[in-house]
Amino acid sequence: MGNHICPWWFAYTFDNPSRHFFHNPEKMLGPYVAKGMTVLDIGCGLGFFSIGLAKLVGEKGCVIAADVQPKMLSISYKRAQKAGVSDKIRFHRCELDKLGVETTVDFILAFWMVHEVPDTDIFFRQLRSCLKQDGRILIAEPKFHVSLKRFQEILVSAKDSGLNLCETPSIRFSRSAVLKI
Repeated sequence: MGNHICPWWFAYTFDNPSRHFFHNPEKMLGPYVAKGMTVLDIGCGLGFFSIGLAKLVGEKGCVIAADVQPKMLSISYKRAQKAGVSDKIRFHRCELDKLGVETTVDFILAFWMVHEVPDTDIFFRQLRSCLKQDGRILIAEPKFHVSLKRFQEILVSAKDSGLNLCETPSIRFSRSAVLKI
């Protein structure tokens, strides 16, 4: 159960110019995302992955960048404008307990944020409800902050919500899993 949300200003400690070396969006997400897809970046933060996803989905695709913090969305939008991809990204403010995304999506990224969710059972049910039948969800949690035991509890919550583990990709500094319906 999450009871703390990363403040927008703290995101700069890990979302900086060197991050591309450790978490290259194209290499990391390329196996799951294709041109024309609709993808959801839940907990988009400062937009690092949203921008990379926008490049992967191309002209006919769409990225929904969702966050609970208006300041994160504002910074993410400005960064997307600077990168020339803001027209491919729809910015969406969600609530702590309600995703509020009505669109079905091909892929969902939940990077370093599930541990902040107050109720992971509700969260995963909401993700499942907007995921297309053949879609995938990639979750990654920071190793330095989320114990293996807690990550396993997160995976049990996902399974109880009707999601199945299909892969455990290696992502630097992270515990990660790919889920499907």
